[in-house]
Amino acid sequence: MQSVLKRKRALEIIDNFQRAGVLVVGDIMVDHFIWGKVSRISPEAPVPVVDVQKDSILLGGCANVLNSIYAMGGKGYVAGVIGSDNSGKRLLAELQQREIETDGIVVEKGRPTTLKTRIVAHGQQMVRFDKESRSPIPPASTRKILEYVKSLQKKIGAVVVSDYSKGVVSRELIGGIRKIVQDAKIYICLDPKQSDFSIYEGAYVITPNHHEAQRAAGMEINGQNDLRQVGETLLKKYNFQALLITRGEEGMSLFERGEEITHTYFSAQAKEIYDVTGAGDTVIGVLALSLASKANLQEATCLANQAAGIVVGKVGTATVSQEELIRVL
Repeated sequence: MQSVLKRKRALEIIDNFQRAGVLVVGDIMVDHFIWGKVSRISPEAPVPVVDVQKDSILLGGCANVLNSIYAMGGKGYVAGVIGSDNSGKRLLAELQQREIETDGIVVEKGRPTTLKTRIVAHGQQMVRFDKESRSPIPPASTRKILEYVKSLQKKIGAVVVSDYSKGVVSRELIGGIRKIVQDAKIYICLDPKQSDFSIYEGAYVITPNHHEAQRAAGMEINGQNDLRQVGETLLKKYNFQALLITRGEEGMSLFERGEEITHTYFSAQAKEIYDVTGAGDTVIGVLALSLASKANLQEATCLANQAAGIVVGKVGTATVSQEELIRVL
């Protein structure tokens, strides 16, 4: 149901991106890609030998959501935790290069910066290895993040909470953010990872994929009736204003609270799917930026859906530029 947004109105919203501020809070990561070719099997073990051609360091986790907002021309801010290691230093350098302020990033000694290394050969991911800590961050770090959120109240129209279950997102953090923004017109957009959605209670919009939605509702989605039941159950139980279930090649389903719950279906836009890495980051980044740019939920979902259709056609942790989005409208 793409008719909810005409091209003229879409361009108006996109034109507002440069004046919109969005804060991304959550698990900051570094995505390390090693690109190569395979032409032989190792004599030591039955594994392919990758001839490395190049490697690249990219912003990952909630920093990839931030990167999506930056690529769209929005003003992005970030808050989270990194370690005092080389990965953390490289991440700070990447942000500074984009002139994104780093005041909301807490450096914790003794905690590693989350690093995901992927080896890709001939466009195919072969293996991934992770260096991370999943232990909850200390209360002092949560307090520092909340102080930073408070300092941005007049500069932002939306907060994205990007949870990757690496210890930053907690009931205390979300409760603190809600308290700070409750009297301001600031939308809380939440990308969940934990099965217990009660810690996310009261977010304006939450964007689980269909697996996460099934787990949280405790029932499988095997058709439209199940989908509607899951949507209505989660909205009512956890007091969200809206729920956007991303369903891969099945598109997206937006459930909105009103006099009665409405369900709007958005068909998938991808022509070819090469890599879904980071697609959820693009969805919530563009959704939040659109809401901060005075779009309504259906308009914001339509733009997020178009952006997701572009990003899955790219290999690796990719972003979509404002020019690319305008081109597909």
